Amino acid sequence: MSTSATLSQNLLLTAAFAPLVGAILAGFFGKQIGRAGAHWATILGVGVAFVASALTLKDVVAGARFNATLYEWMVLGGLKMEIGFMVDGLTAMMMCVVTFVSLMVHIYTIGYMEEDDGYQRFFSYISLFTFSMLMLVMSNNFLQLFFGWEAVGLVSYLLIGFWYKKPTAIFANMKAFLVNRVGDFGFILGIGLILAYTGSLNYTEVFAKAGDLGKLGFPGTDWMLITVICICLFIGAMGKSAQVPLHVWLPDSMEGPTPISALIHAATMVTAGIFMVTRMSPLFELSDTALNFVLVIGAITALFMGFLGIIQNDIKRVVAYSTLSQLGYMTVALGVSAYSVAVFHLMTHAFFKALLFLGAGSVIIGMHHDQDIRNMGGLRKYMPITWITSLLGSLALIGTPFFSGFYSKDSIILAVHASQLPAAGFAYVAVVAGVFITAFYSFRMYFLVFHGPENFRHKPFPGEHDHHDDGHGHHEPHVPHESPWVVWVPLVALAIPSVIIGYLTIQPLLFGDFLKDAVVVNGSLHGAMQDLQQHFHGAAAMAVHGLQTLPFWLAVAGVALSWWMYLKAPSVPAAIAKALSPVVRVLENKYYFDAFNEKVLAAGSRLLGTGLWKVGDVGVIDGAIVNGSARVVGVFAGLTRLFQTGQLYWYALVMVLGIFGLLTWQLWPYLSKALGV
Repeated sequence: MSTSATLSQNLLLTAAFAPLVGAILAGFFGKQIGRAGAHWATILGVGVAFVASALTLKDVVAGARFNATLYEWMVLGGLKMEIGFMVDGLTAMMMCVVTFVSLMVHIYTIGYMEEDDGYQRFFSYISLFTFSMLMLVMSNNFLQLFFGWEAVGLVSYLLIGFWYKKPTAIFANMKAFLVNRVGDFGFILGIGLILAYTGSLNYTEVFAKAGDLGKLGFPGTDWMLITVICICLFIGAMGKSAQVPLHVWLPDSMEGPTPISALIHAATMVTAGIFMVTRMSPLFELSDTALNFVLVIGAITALFMGFLGIIQNDIKRVVAYSTLSQLGYMTVALGVSAYSVAVFHLMTHAFFKALLFLGAGSVIIGMHHDQDIRNMGGLRKYMPITWITSLLGSLALIGTPFFSGFYSKDSIILAVHASQLPAAGFAYVAVVAGVFITAFYSFRMYFLVFHGPENFRHKPFPGEHDHHDDGHGHHEPHVPHESPWVVWVPLVALAIPSVIIGYLTIQPLLFGDFLKDAVVVNGSLHGAMQDLQQHFHGAAAMAVHGLQTLPFWLAVAGVALSWWMYLKAPSVPAAIAKALSPVVRVLENKYYFDAFNEKVLAAGSRLLGTGLWKVGDVGVIDGAIVNGSARVVGVFAGLTRLFQTGQLYWYALVMVLGIFGLLTWQLWPYLSKALGV
């Protein structure tokens, strides 16, 4: 039942289902309502959801909570399968982030997809995605969580492959779908273990039995059951939140239209894993082994995915690898039990990364769909709004003091430094080194796009669509232009929280009561948050102190080095790449993860499948069982036919011999006894 009468059930239903109504209108009635009707229906739906989410957040801040079953789907014995909402500080924050970013993406899409034939279909998909994500974050049970989990995966498949006539897009969406199935297999195993040992799918009931779960061993092994459950759940998060080695789908997903890169791969779908682990904190706190596993995976992702961002030339892929690296930071925070810091970075990152993705899309529009940053330069003069908003997003990303990214990223670094877990030392080195790398590749992109020579006039790296003729045999370069207002207004709207949201919310989110009933931390074993609280003296003081810390000066060094290498001494990067060609080759091949997956896993699976088909299906089933049994029946029938002559005397003889044999068999014990045999 509801814990507070002040949190309206109707308001929550409105927030969840308004985007679904818009998706249905645009999807099923797109031709009837037209392009304008489709975008107004979906924007109105998501706008209503955002207003409802904001009102919910207001009530939650005032102390209201909600945890109730709305619909009982079925009952199997003692197991109840239900649809319900759990709304606390964590849920309310996620609802606002999802709906606000989605609203900005919907408005932005009007300009970005203006000439696309699939206009209505695209709006339907992104609105349906918003509904799926809201169902995921609002759920109060594992059944609904899994529904939302799979629904966002399905819609992301549709969106990544939106341009379904493009072979690379089809490959990318299939890759995303398959890699996520690997993670989801672990996820459903974890849910199955929870159900098997607690008899419930309801969060509250499962968390109440967490202590009992923590005392059980996994049958047949020396492992603790809770460790197996948490690692299985986290494998699901590795797929959705693109952690090594299940990260390979995210960079390729840039084949989809840019608005979905911002919606799915910055603010919502990829953060589902971070949200889920935070929600499951009562379970993860019982297993240091699982937390160390989470910490190591996050540290590897944060550091090594950042290296890949350095060599990317596609503007969207630079931002994509930045997303991978920042997701690694969030995962590291989860590993040291700083769950509130992880969702704090999730929230700040959602704004500035969505801003950077949409800024990249604005640049792509201005460059007439050329995405190679080596063909850009000097765009500051031609696209002033895109320039200033992208600069603000980049400053937030690298953790500049007073910007939102500073508060969350520095809090992660401090929490890792305070952790006593065995893997914390490696993780600390990874996240500190990642600061320099992030600053370097972020401002490499910024300087190449907005400063330096105007390479778009001669395009040193022309693409297949880059040759334009004025009709007289002369090559006329496209001069970039600022994007229309429906594109730059969302940039401005996202730039504001990218600058100020961290300063305004760090106190209540990390050290206040906002997340107190959503996050459980064993302070006696995992004291990182207590250490952070002791050293926190206000947002302004933290930022001022940040000017004196190692991460800040590493970020400054990264920016300065990228400025020197790409604006003042552009021959240096090529010389370094030549001198370090083996390293560059490894980076260009993305550590050979794709090659391993394609040549070992995929080829091995194909070989295994072929073997099972030829040996199992053709040989055993068709050959031995089906055809073999038919041959046995044929042989038996052939032998039987020899005795079926149709002659009366033959049947009489067989009958007599049969009776004789039967009598002999029945009387033999007596005869043998009489004869003494």
